[in-house]
Amino acid sequence: TSDVFEYLCHYLFNQMSANQGIKKHGQVAVDALLKEFAQLDDLTIFRGIHASSLTPTQKREALRAINLIKEKRCGRIKGRTVADGRSQRKKYEKQNITSPTVTNEGLMMSLVINAMEERAVGTADVPGAYLHAEMDDFVVLKLTGHMVDIFCEMNSDYKQYVTIENGTKVLYLQLLKALYGCIKSAMLWYNLFTDTLKGQGFVLNPYDPCVANKMVNGKQCTIVWYVDDLKASHAEEQVVRDIFGILEKRFGGLTTTIGNEHTYLGMNILFPGNRTVEIRMNDHIQEAIDAFNGDISKGVQTPAGKGLFELDLDSNPLSKTEAELFHHIVAKLLYVCKRCRLDIGLAIAFLCTRVSKSTNEDKEKLRRLLRYLERTKQEHLTLGATSFTTISGYIDAAYAVHPDRKSHTGGCITFGRGTLMMKSEKQKLNTKSSTEAEVVGNSDLAPDAIWAQRFLSAQGYDLKVELP
Repeated sequence: TSDVFEYLCHYLFNQMSANQGIKKHGQVAVDALLKEFAQLDDLTIFRGIHASSLTPTQKREALRAINLIKEKRCGRIKGRTVADGRSQRKKYEKQNITSPTVTNEGLMMSLVINAMEERAVGTADVPGAYLHAEMDDFVVLKLTGHMVDIFCEMNSDYKQYVTIENGTKVLYLQLLKALYGCIKSAMLWYNLFTDTLKGQGFVLNPYDPCVANKMVNGKQCTIVWYVDDLKASHAEEQVVRDIFGILEKRFGGLTTTIGNEHTYLGMNILFPGNRTVEIRMNDHIQEAIDAFNGDISKGVQTPAGKGLFELDLDSNPLSKTEAELFHHIVAKLLYVCKRCRLDIGLAIAFLCTRVSKSTNEDKEKLRRLLRYLERTKQEHLTLGATSFTTISGYIDAAYAVHPDRKSHTGGCITFGRGTLMMKSEKQKLNTKSSTEAEVVGNSDLAPDAIWAQRFLSAQGYDLKVELP
């Protein structure tokens, strides 16, 4: 079991606690933490506080600092400091701390538009995005033990704020900026970024608040973002460069890519020049294959067999370690499925229902899926449009196929080339006949088609929806 834990923490997740990192990497890990602390200090993320100036309640509510060591794919060791904001969840109303991210459907439709209109496309990353937003509450961060010594080694001015509590060194810091992990940080960053875009004349799409548009030189400029990962497009490349230049002045050095090839949100995106876009996620697929503990060398023709929905009630449950690994792989493949491998949607939809009660039978079904992916891992999604006037939806339902006799909805939405939106999910209620299951299936997918039409209308495209 300890060997499996070591594998999961150090090779699969590539992230560990600071103490584990120091034990494994020694001074290299300490240097990484010193660099992380120095970067935060240079950005004036916090200021020291004397413990005597805090009330007992403020001390109790101080957020624990979580210090991590991450092993990057390139081999570099990186330090990371975040706040443990879990204790803040009860402090705020959910609507005041929820930050949106671009919908997968909105992103895919924007890629099709980029391809069809042959726009120049750029992607960018805002370094330390949250750290640009001012904290609007009094929030205290607490460092303890060995981390206090490393922090004070970075800047000796903080030694005056060190105190001893229950025999342990403690350092209290007031957060001035939205540190990662604080419950409000995401919303503070979102508000700051959207205010910046609005100040430049961009207008948010009311059906996806992480898509913004502005007319420049008579052509539409679109920015799509997922937290700090940006995608901008316009008919003229210089306009994209100018937009990134404005954002760089506001938020510091952006890491940008402009051209026909991009790595964005884990996807390898290629615009081959024929008014289509190709999306690949081979690295994620290979990671899932490598993580699986079992032989998958023999390829299969389909991702699932005939008995996908059948359950063997006598199958033994997976051990805790195996169940966690099963959950991890299924979650990774769910992400891949939604982005570019829609062909595994049915198998993933079923496996997602098994992550909380996985058995050896479920593991074998996952093995079959991975055998299929091993054989087809070079396949990719190609999106385009045969017409920009009609968006089509196709819906079907399989009656009473689940063990509890619920039916299954399958459907897709397309511009005519490739599937923009796919749905493969268990229906939420039992139906009396296959006809009724079809009605429920239409109800499941029709709102997505209507949303797509309205999203595109807000983007300036007048489309009709066809549901054959």
